[in-house]
Amino acid sequence: MEGTVQTIEVAASQQFVYEIALDIETYPEWAGGVKSVAVIEEDEYGRPSVADFTIDAMIKEISYTLDYNYDVENGFAWTARPNDDLTLLEGTYTFNVIEDDNTEVVYALRAEPNFTVPGFLRRQAEKQIVGTALRGLKKRAEEAV
Repeated sequence: MEGTVQTIEVAASQQFVYEIALDIETYPEWAGGVKSVAVIEEDEYGRPSVADFTIDAMIKEISYTLDYNYDVENGFAWTARPNDDLTLLEGTYTFNVIEDDNTEVVYALRAEPNFTVPGFLRRQAEKQIVGTALRGLKKRAEEAV
């Protein structure tokens, strides 16, 4: 995937970290910039399949709907439905077991706003979103262990 990819090591089990990341309605509590999340539909396993998000995108507040899929090995992916603010938004979380029952979390994100933003600023925003989310996920998981 083109865009931004970052990793972080979390001192918690793969399943535990996955469950925290999958609890998307709690994102406003720990994922910086996320103002609200509402799960619209769930799949047969109770996982989000469609959700509405509102985020503070630094330049402006953006709302969008994500479609989730679980075909990613050890993780999940999402794609935003195009709207007035976004041409493209797609991402993945992958959770890999590493030594001592810790987890390596890989977050990939690609965003293409539907308004003019210089390319370097768009990539910088992606990096900030990904880094902030990973640090928030790490803190949430490690404080709960």
